[in-house]
Amino acid sequence: MRKDRNFDQLRDVVFETNVNLHAEGSCLVKFGNTHVICTASIDEKTPPWLRNSGKGWVTAEYGMLPRSTNTRIDREAARGKQSG
Repeated sequence: MRKDRNFDQLRDVVFETNVNLHAEGSCLVKFGNTHVICTASIDEKTPPWLRNSGKGWVTAEYGMLPRSTNTRIDREAARGKQSG
């Protein structure tokens, strides 16, 4: 909690869209000192186990870069395994 904010006071949230030129969709979300880049990709292929079912598939990845916190964290991608 910040000294200049009450415990129940929300921070201003700002969305900037189309921040990644290569993703089908992207945005930068800012709230306080926290900045998050979100990207979305679309693949028209259906996984083999879902073919002809009329269903789709959604997957997500989450990663934090070194120095995104007050102490340095290891890059998860370097270990080949992502948390979250």
